[in-house]
Amino acid sequence: MKRFYTSESVTAGHPDKLCDQISDAILDTVLLSDPYARVACEVAIKHNLVVIMGEITTTAQISKKGFIDTAKDVIRDAGYTGRNLGFDLQGAEYRIEVNEQAPDIKSAIDREAMGAGDQGIMIGYATNETPQMMPLPIVLANRLSKKLDDVRKQDRSDFFRPDGKTQVTVAYEDGIPLYVDSVVISIQHREGVEQGELEEFVIDQVVRSAIPDKYLRQYETKYYINPGGRFVMGGPEADCGLTGRKIMVDTYGGRVRHGGGAFSGKDLTKVDRSGAYMARYAAKNLVAAGLVDRCEIELAYAIGIARPIKVQVDSMGTGELPDDVISHLLVNTLDFRPEQMIKKMSLVEPNYKSTAIYGHFGWEASIYPWERTDMANVLALKAKPLIMPIGQWFMYLNPDNIGCLSKQEFFGYVMERPGHPGTYGFLIPGALVLEHPYGNEVMVKLMKMLGRYPVEEVKRAVDEHRERVRMMREL
Repeated sequence: MKRFYTSESVTAGHPDKLCDQISDAILDTVLLSDPYARVACEVAIKHNLVVIMGEITTTAQISKKGFIDTAKDVIRDAGYTGRNLGFDLQGAEYRIEVNEQAPDIKSAIDREAMGAGDQGIMIGYATNETPQMMPLPIVLANRLSKKLDDVRKQDRSDFFRPDGKTQVTVAYEDGIPLYVDSVVISIQHREGVEQGELEEFVIDQVVRSAIPDKYLRQYETKYYINPGGRFVMGGPEADCGLTGRKIMVDTYGGRVRHGGGAFSGKDLTKVDRSGAYMARYAAKNLVAAGLVDRCEIELAYAIGIARPIKVQVDSMGTGELPDDVISHLLVNTLDFRPEQMIKKMSLVEPNYKSTAIYGHFGWEASIYPWERTDMANVLALKAKPLIMPIGQWFMYLNPDNIGCLSKQEFFGYVMERPGHPGTYGFLIPGALVLEHPYGNEVMVKLMKMLGRYPVEEVKRAVDEHRERVRMMREL
């Protein structure tokens, strides 16, 4: 059965993305002087008014002029160099409404070795359907937006303007992307451009350059270029912009859930951002380890508490192990406390303005640490004892790393249940797993997955083996 999934993206000159970029540029400026600053910076823009507001606690010395210059640099880089384009850079009014972080919030965060900066839910996702381990629709939509900006910056078109949006719908069958069903692009343009000329140029120079030919089908793929017609007035002149209003563009394009918290303008004690980055990192490493084909990871935090109150994996039926077992594996392999996440991914390094366009995920791992897959081998190694082939003995050293096993060596055996062909069991003769607080819980889950052995049978076999071992030791 075919299913269709759609994602959208926007160009750097979209009013909401202007605000995201200004917020993150200010964050970068502050972190450059004070890596441990507390920043929550929001921006609104409309006509020729820019309002910068929020809470910033820092040792960095940033003047009102510094805020304004940072905003101007972003707006200029996005292409608004003249009033006729949608914003009067020099004639605009800039208002700064910034104070320090509330003392109650600061004390809550500082109380427990950097507790979470707020409560909230964060979602991470990864899939093996693309090299970027991202859903194909958002990958293609972001490529189109970037291509629109590149064409404008390279002066390959004399009629593109900064504001624009893209949208891609992909047809899937059995979870596999087949082809692009439709492409929607709306791009701001100069006065006097003919619709036919614009459409031909965009399809030839943008779409065919950004989307691989294998996804474009002659009869199935439909193109909607500026379907609303004339798009001369754009940018802040046409629409109000606000930080944090493009959260699906920033993440997975609506393919999975979203916790609701925006990223831009927030320092990394705000788990809305650091938690979402860590959830992406965890999901990507699980996919790279071959433990899942795709998965959604949900984190939840309470303000002032360092450890998450929830770490939950949903492998969408593609996991090599039950989702609860994979969740235990993650919790005991990765550290989801804010301070440790910041250290793990070097999140105090100022490089956030670049994340504010074309999505935060799916780009170069050398630049964005949450895209690395450096824990894939570790996760695969730790999971291996739980997914050994039928009839194979194994020994695993130091199984406390899994967090659901004892701190001793053990042997396990995956075997076909006698008298029940096609039904398999997972037997740990030493039964050391049952001595761990999580042991019985995990054994039950393993039995449900592999063995269908009643727990009583397993315990009986374990007890018999333990007795034999005891007698041998006495001898």
